[in-house]
Amino acid sequence: MNTSIYRKAIASLLCAAICTGSAAGFSGCSGDAEPTSTADEAQTTEIVISTSDEAEAVDALAQLGIDAAALGIEPNILHDKNPVGFQLDMPKKGDTVAVIHTNQGDITLRLFPEQAPKTVTNFLNLAREGKYDGTTFFRVIDDFIIQGGHCGNDPESPNGVSSYGAQFDDEFCDKLFNIRGAVSMASTDKDSNGSQFFINQTDAEAFAANGGWDEYARLWAGVKTQLVNYRDSSLLSAFIQENGDKCFNTDIVPDGVKKLYEKNGGNAYLDGAYNAVDRGNTVFAQVIEGMEVVDKIAAAQVDKDNKPLESIVIDSVELSEYNKAG
Repeated sequence: MNTSIYRKAIASLLCAAICTGSAAGFSGCSGDAEPTSTADEAQTTEIVISTSDEAEAVDALAQLGIDAAALGIEPNILHDKNPVGFQLDMPKKGDTVAVIHTNQGDITLRLFPEQAPKTVTNFLNLAREGKYDGTTFFRVIDDFIIQGGHCGNDPESPNGVSSYGAQFDDEFCDKLFNIRGAVSMASTDKDSNGSQFFINQTDAEAFAANGGWDEYARLWAGVKTQLVNYRDSSLLSAFIQENGDKCFNTDIVPDGVKKLYEKNGGNAYLDGAYNAVDRGNTVFAQVIEGMEVVDKIAAAQVDKDNKPLESIVIDSVELSEYNKAG
């Protein structure tokens, strides 16, 4: 996928939720979802948000003379103690894993209940209640994402109805990334999570072909210029609302994170922990088996709205304890 196609993908994602718009997008979208029409809490360990002096994406606004708090931008980012890349480790024995059974094959997920407790609980509840059964992967873009899991039909929940009955908050962690195989929540705005999710499918070759970190840095430089232009304007809030998911701050991305993306591929601009205006998509799981199925789905023939011409159905989501020796 060349750079122009990459920009198109970013634009369509921004409009979609990943559509961070109607189905899933720059983050993950609802698009033309097929509505289908809670429960036990996942057991999680209490996580304390770090108060360390690590660089924060929102600091960029202060450096540009913009008062983030006055705009309601107050990120609550988990600074996790795990190393960069831990999400690629296999689960521990006894951990809950999820197998998405589709009509194209099975996709097995490792979940991250400690880093994204509310999001994982939502996914588990919907799976246990069979809410995902019969839903589809309705938005497919090769070298980008596959998106699905729209539950219910509520105009107040454009990204599907969550197990909480309403949209819920983003959960950004500085050690979970939208690398290839990462599973994230679709959203159309800040804190607009429902049931829809997407799986990042961009590989390392496509990441490099899209321009890699040089292109991200170029885009961020352009956004900074625009933020300065709107700094003293009454239109600043509207600009951020419209372009917030483009404010990926490459100035503070650690080298280890850059290497992780260069090696594995993915869609870094979806990472909320590095977004200057607190936008992004919550990563809550990682594919540990079945990426060949994800690639097969991504290669499906689609219409002009990236909807597969033949339905790709989630038959069920099976939950079990991981029992392989670690």
